[in-house]
Amino acid sequence: MSIFDLNGRVAVVTGGNGGIGLGIVQALGEAGCAVSIWGRNAEKNAKAAATISAKGGKVDTRVCDVTDVASVKAAMAATLDKFGRVDGCFANAGIGGGGRHAFIDRTQEDWRRMFSTNLDGVFHVFQAAARHMTERAEKGDAFGRLVATSSMASLFGTARNEHYAATKAAINAMIRALAVELARYGVTANAILPGWIKSEMTEGLMANDKFVGNVMPRIPMRRFGEPSDFGGIAVYLMSKASSYHTADMVLIDGGYSAF
Repeated sequence: MSIFDLNGRVAVVTGGNGGIGLGIVQALGEAGCAVSIWGRNAEKNAKAAATISAKGGKVDTRVCDVTDVASVKAAMAATLDKFGRVDGCFANAGIGGGGRHAFIDRTQEDWRRMFSTNLDGVFHVFQAAARHMTERAEKGDAFGRLVATSSMASLFGTARNEHYAATKAAINAMIRALAVELARYGVTANAILPGWIKSEMTEGLMANDKFVGNVMPRIPMRRFGEPSDFGGIAVYLMSKASSYHTADMVLIDGGYSAF
């Protein structure tokens, strides 16, 4: 059996109905993992699920708003009813900053909305998943994977995007703390830090010739990332192969940060 075989495992992917989340969902499904897609749009959820079920994969969908604790608890309960366990939780749901406003013009509402989704949402989802994983570990079944989608913006200055960057930097700190606290339960915690990736969140930027002209020369790979570029790291982090790998911030940026 392959060290990357995920048959018998179950993963939750928030925001798994598009972009990086969908890339993660598809790779996990192909590796044999049952996947529960959590997203706010039922139609997008169903469309994403169809790409898994069409290949014979096990998939479930839940309409879930990660900013709402009750919604998260209901989605977790329903997922456990469906699959009996949750081995991995990919906290991927999030919103972008867009760089529309200068820092001095940032409204408190704008600031709070960003934190409510990008940080509080991860807290809600990870807490529900970790509670199940630790309870299972105490019964002799110690295995868990917590993976958050952070951002390269958590490491580098991004003008007009300080609220987004702050949420992602906080996620990095949360991951390190969870890695230490939950290790005794066989639970690892890691973050994936994407660089410039083609998705609904970035389609406006990708269509801006000035932006592309300035950024592309700084990417050694000379291309923007695709959602499929996150499949391999997701399967690895979900598998037994990563059992001793925790508290890490994994950059997937085509070499941007090194150049």
